[in-house]
Amino acid sequence: MISAVMCLALNLYFEARDQPVAGQLAVGFSTMNRVRDTRYPDTVCGVVQQARYYKWDRENPIRNQCQYSWFCDGISDLPMDDRAMLDATILAQNIYYGKLPDNSQGATHYHATWIDAPYWTRDMTVVLTIGQHIFYK
Repeated sequence: MISAVMCLALNLYFEARDQPVAGQLAVGFSTMNRVRDTRYPDTVCGVVQQARYYKWDRENPIRNQCQYSWFCDGISDLPMDDRAMLDATILAQNIYYGKLPDNSQGATHYHATWIDAPYWTRDMTVVLTIGQHIFYK
């Protein structure tokens, strides 16, 4: 079983490794804010791996039907950049253990700046933009 810190680190790595540190932190905190929100699973791995599954296959998520696209995009989930993974792991530990303040302003959602506003943004408020992500709550 994968640890909560590792699930968070993988999410940081695949969602934001090319973003400024502030953006990586905001992605991490928005993930943790979902853990605390009753609308989402109550564990880090549950949030990161939240997906739609076929009734007959509870092991493999339906491709492109995940909360975080990297988890079910059909591309390997094995980190290839050791330094970026180390950095993501250090940030994840600091976020998970409460050693840093939430710079996401309570965000639970985000999307890339190059994507037109998804349907779910209609009932949400933009709280900040960092790098190539727009954050909402």
